[in-house]
Amino acid sequence: MWLVSYNHYQSQPSSYRPTVAGASGPVQPGESRFIDQPVQAPVHLQAAPATAPMSSPAVTWLAVVVVGLVALVFLSILALMGASIGPEAAFLCAVLALIPLAIVLCAVRWIDRWEPEPRLAMLFAFLWGAGASVAMALLVDLIVQVSSVVFDVETGEFVGAVFQAPVVEEMSKGLGILVVVLVWRKTFDGVVDGLVYGITIAAGFAFTENILYFGEAYLAADASLTTTFVMRGLLSPFAHAMFTACTGFAVGFAASRGGGVRVLGYFLAGLSVAILLHALWNGSTYIDFFLLYVVVQMPLFALSIFIVFYVRQRERMLTERRLGEYAAVGWFTPEEVWLLATRPGRRQARAWARGRGGQKQRLMGQLIRDSTRLAYTRQRIATGRDMASSVALERELLGRVTGVRAELAAG
Repeated sequence: MWLVSYNHYQSQPSSYRPTVAGASGPVQPGESRFIDQPVQAPVHLQAAPATAPMSSPAVTWLAVVVVGLVALVFLSILALMGASIGPEAAFLCAVLALIPLAIVLCAVRWIDRWEPEPRLAMLFAFLWGAGASVAMALLVDLIVQVSSVVFDVETGEFVGAVFQAPVVEEMSKGLGILVVVLVWRKTFDGVVDGLVYGITIAAGFAFTENILYFGEAYLAADASLTTTFVMRGLLSPFAHAMFTACTGFAVGFAASRGGGVRVLGYFLAGLSVAILLHALWNGSTYIDFFLLYVVVQMPLFALSIFIVFYVRQRERMLTERRLGEYAAVGWFTPEEVWLLATRPGRRQARAWARGRGGQKQRLMGQLIRDSTRLAYTRQRIATGRDMASSVALERELLGRVTGVRAELAAG
């Protein structure tokens, strides 16, 4: 059995000194080779069962209320579109818009595999993009149109596409990321989280926007629907995602450095880049779209893919590093760290569980999730974020991990 139960550590004499692979010499209990805040040696904890609820759940009444509100806004937008272009056209265009949405959400799922975000938070992100962000953009556009009539000022299509749309749309989407930070701050840990939420919000916005664009093309009763679908749905499904990902990246970077008021500064920096890229994209339709698509947009997309691979690797390394600190004082063995914090190790752990039935599979998934969250809780302690609640959560996660390991080792 590769799992070593918690009781093994409780039975060791006080002179027991676990070692860490790659470290020079034994590590004393309470000592950390990585951070100033030492990890405590194993103490007596009541092993919490795998199904025990967390004392600080990601799902709170505030989160439920916030999601409910944005869901109402989204449904209102759908009703408005149905009244504008007709139920039949709205349904057909929504089906077409699901294709680029599915492409982007598959990418989000891949990015978010290592440390999955709370489902309610992900639902909020999509609904914010598909509902609240669109509502803000429509409201601003209405105000601009009314103002242009009242003051007899013609802004022009170019100004609206290259200046108004990028600023308003990226600000409205970026605000959603800030809401996630406020409501789900205990699970918003770093750059990958920022990317995941930014791309999900952008995917929701693009979904609703595509319905509108497809609807206009459908009502034109010519071949423009096919052209519009190819341009927006197949050639550029990641356009909005790439823009808002810049804002998410910046906010996530600030969160990984301790969060606080610095989030606003990084938010504005990321938002500026998002607006610039969005303006460049919209402006390309007035110059030479395909030339800029090949020369500028494709290299930027390739750079984005490289950044995603890089930050995912950093996320894996952080998990391994922080769990290694717990291994140094006896909470895990080095072998368990490898199984829980590396891709090959997780594959082996899940394969082991699959061979022993559904209950073991569920427990193994729980152990991987709790261990990963434990590593990120340790990261928050190391960076001084929410110290009191993080320390309490660390202790609770250790109890849950202890319980899951005991259940896996039994039978």
